Amino acid sequence: MSTDAGHQHGYIDNKDDHLKRLRRIEGQARGLQRMVEEEQYCIDILTQVSAMTKALQSVALGLLDEHMSHCVVDAARQGDAEATVKIKEATDAIARLVRS
Repeated sequence: MSTDAGHQHGYIDNKDDHLKRLRRIEGQARGLQRMVEEEQYCIDILTQVSAMTKALQSVALGLLDEHMSHCVVDAARQGDAEATVKIKEATDAIARLVRS
């Protein structure tokens, strides 16, 4: 997938890996629902929530790394205005990750 400018997203080379991870996370979410439905021990559920959170953070950090390595670097090569926009996007994404 490309943007209007023909730029290819940095994650495209690892798209299949990201999708596999996200599908596993989706399975974890279903497992958590099942644990609650079955009224399993709360600490066991919390342990699984923690594992799922770490898995999501791993995906987020991978995407952020790819964004910085590709999108931000490409924008820096294009000039000030585009670089400023991409750096702001990355900074905002980092802030969201830190708050979560």
